[in-house]
Amino acid sequence: MSQPTALSPRRQQTRQRLLDGALTVFAREGFGRSTVEQVCAQAGFTRGAFYSNFTSLDELFLAIWEQKSEAMRGALAAALEADLPPVKDLREAVEHVLALVPVDDEWFRVTAEFTAHALRTPALRRVVAAREEGIEAALMPLITALLARVGLRVTDPDALGPALVAAHDGTSVQCLVAPDDKAVRRRRTDLFVLIVTSLTEPVSNHPATKEHP
Repeated sequence: MSQPTALSPRRQQTRQRLLDGALTVFAREGFGRSTVEQVCAQAGFTRGAFYSNFTSLDELFLAIWEQKSEAMRGALAAALEADLPPVKDLREAVEHVLALVPVDDEWFRVTAEFTAHALRTPALRRVVAAREEGIEAALMPLITALLARVGLRVTDPDALGPALVAAHDGTSVQCLVAPDDKAVRRRRTDLFVLIVTSLTEPVSNHPATKEHP
């Protein structure tokens, strides 16, 4: 099988401007109402530039999604490689990780609409499901390792990933609807702590569990 051809710096720049422009248009207009022409106008390119990089708005969105997911994986990987800040309990560890996955108003609006679009398109729905499984598979080793740093072992990896994703998606809505309500943010953290507690167990003889049983 031949390897993908590397993009030239100019082509990479064009592609990135289209991705950035599309995200702005999708958030402003709504995915279902956005057009190739609007994306091109926002990015400062012609339709020819668009179609030399993407076959459709669906493909463009999936490229944005992959880039966002890669950034999240990178942030978690960097946190794993660095020394975690001192934490006195699981709650502080959860707050540290949640800070790496912020609630993004613009991105949430775009993904919510695209998900509804994908649910009406069987082939696209399968692509989305496969990509979500791939992202979860990539993130779980990082999450497991981060929890191990605070003395916790995951007891059910198959359940923890979907539970954390569901909690993130659900509480994101609440945080965006009431952005200034500190109680909403507090309950968001409470839920993540509860999920992690129910699907992990302390590691014997780990310094964190010795100091903070």
